[in-house]
Amino acid sequence: MAYKYKKLNIEKLSVIGAGQIGPDICLHFAKVFWKNNVEFVIVDISEEALATAKAKIEKKISKGAESGAFKSEMAEAMLKSITYTSNYDAIKGSNVVLEAATEDGKIKDIIFKQVEVLTDDSCLFLSNSSHMTPEVIFRNMENKGRCLVTHYFFPAERNPVVEVIPGKETDPQITADLLGFYEAIGKVPIEVQSSYGYAIDPIFEGLCELAILCLEKGYGTIKEIDAIARKTLRQGVGPFTALNLTGGNPITNHGLEEMRNSHIDWFRSPKTLQEMTASGERWDTAKRGEKIDVDPAKAEVLRKQFLGGYFALCCYIIDLGITNVDDLDMATEISLVIAAPFTLMNKGGIDEAHSLVKEWCEEHTEFPFPKSLDQAKADGGWKISRIIHKKNDNISVLTIRRPKVLNALNLDVLKELKAEIELAENDASVEGIVITGFGTKAFVSGADINMLAALKTPEEGYDNSHTFQQLINTIEKCKKPTVCAFNGFAFGGGNELAITCTARVAKKGLPIVACQPEANLGFIPGAGGTQRLPRLVGVDIAAEILRTARPISGKEATDIGLVDQEIEGDLVEGAVEFTKKLIKGEVQPRDFMKGGSAEDSFPKDINIGHLSKKIDEIMNKAIYDGIKLPLSEALELESKLFGECILTDDMRIGLDNFLENGPRAKAEFKHS
Repeated sequence: MAYKYKKLNIEKLSVIGAGQIGPDICLHFAKVFWKNNVEFVIVDISEEALATAKAKIEKKISKGAESGAFKSEMAEAMLKSITYTSNYDAIKGSNVVLEAATEDGKIKDIIFKQVEVLTDDSCLFLSNSSHMTPEVIFRNMENKGRCLVTHYFFPAERNPVVEVIPGKETDPQITADLLGFYEAIGKVPIEVQSSYGYAIDPIFEGLCELAILCLEKGYGTIKEIDAIARKTLRQGVGPFTALNLTGGNPITNHGLEEMRNSHIDWFRSPKTLQEMTASGERWDTAKRGEKIDVDPAKAEVLRKQFLGGYFALCCYIIDLGITNVDDLDMATEISLVIAAPFTLMNKGGIDEAHSLVKEWCEEHTEFPFPKSLDQAKADGGWKISRIIHKKNDNISVLTIRRPKVLNALNLDVLKELKAEIELAENDASVEGIVITGFGTKAFVSGADINMLAALKTPEEGYDNSHTFQQLINTIEKCKKPTVCAFNGFAFGGGNELAITCTARVAKKGLPIVACQPEANLGFIPGAGGTQRLPRLVGVDIAAEILRTARPISGKEATDIGLVDQEIEGDLVEGAVEFTKKLIKGEVQPRDFMKGGSAEDSFPKDINIGHLSKKIDEIMNKAIYDGIKLPLSEALELESKLFGECILTDDMRIGLDNFLENGPRAKAEFKHS
């Protein structure tokens, strides 16, 4: 059995290089494909490196098994799937060869010339370089059409971002398929045009350079600079700590010098970095738990340095034209564990960002002021969208992409979705719309909990619910058929969005396709769930789902009529075909019940367990009073009752419990 994605058929995958990142890449593949009997080979000329890689992988798998992350069957399959060898002949028969060797053009060239002889014409060649362009790496390959750079980030088995860099001769279809493949296996890929260092490393290494320049100028100590950079840019770790963790001094030293030649003169390896690289020493960063106090005046100087420098670096990448604002904003935040740059500029004010960069460039005279920032100021801010819009024949496919929060909804995302739907509705070439989510885990994980936790009064609750409803109503009012494609689970607002669509399809076999978890958090749905779900699947079925907050599988969702069809194979392609049949009248959407009957007037006795009796009382009022009303009046009732929840003790208890203890911990409701 092999893993198949479109034309990519993987039975054997080889990783060349048993150093720091190669084993981690192989571990991720082994984790994803453990049920597919894919064979993995790690090749290195150093037996010592192979032994170290084997011990590293086995240790990580063992820890995963001990923690429960890997079941014993999975751990055993992963261990058995990997072969470690210095014999390059073991690569024969590989469908994919991923090179993760030393960042040296001559070495990479030798490797790929050898590999091309050992493989057939269908093999895909990938290089995990952090800087080098595909034109340099694959310069002597016979078939450059199947050669790409795939830049992983530390730690490769956990960090989801992968930059995919095609060469000038790479087959565009292979690039598109590879981007889809990485999404299908849980990564967050972005396409970047060929450029030394690609899109994200010039930002990371530029920040490291800036930190060292601040040190050399006497703006602060290593610990102070690390602390202020981390606080200002909301980094997981400061730049000096990051260099220590990744062993990044040598490659950053080399990368900065090369970028001076390929980019602008500002990039260069500072003298202190050169000395640290030569000595092999580590930066004297703060120990775990060590508190670093920084003088306010010094902190302000460093704050302006890092905001100005960060914004300038990110805008510079946009000026290069190698990626777009949406991709860079998302990928930088996730890969570097840092504030999303363009979102941060918008939140702080585009005029303030412009001023900070201008002041910073006046000090750093070799850094040209970014033209894209001038345009953003003229536009009143950066235009950022979390909705990917593609067209498949006459069907508009809208993908909600917020992988960091599993595509959770907030008002900004809903406004963007509303705008995209209106564009599609007014486009004469579009006959139908498919709405799906990015990745394989979640369609939409719900509404942003922090947004809900910030609500303080019934009026604020009503306004929030009413606004969500009005935005989602755009889908229901659309004159063209809309089909929700469940690529993963839909919680809360995600399911409420789905049930406004004309119809719903789901990837076949999903263990959880939908859930309205609000009762578990101490409130009721506020975006139409208490009104549309009963009208779609029946009052008592919906009431039990809403009152118990239990999840339902794809099979059950299909049985009760929430899902119209489960899709085998490619979900989006299946959803597009379903939409075309809907347009032609070959399939019919489920009838939407307009109101209830006398039998629907009273709540049934069900066991709600530990859940709040007070919230259950409000939920029942919403369901059973609402079903007697026209939908518009019923939605108004839901918004008012959602606002009432804010007056209860249990909504605060439920939200606080979720934020402090996570979704699995049961809240201790007072039933008041």
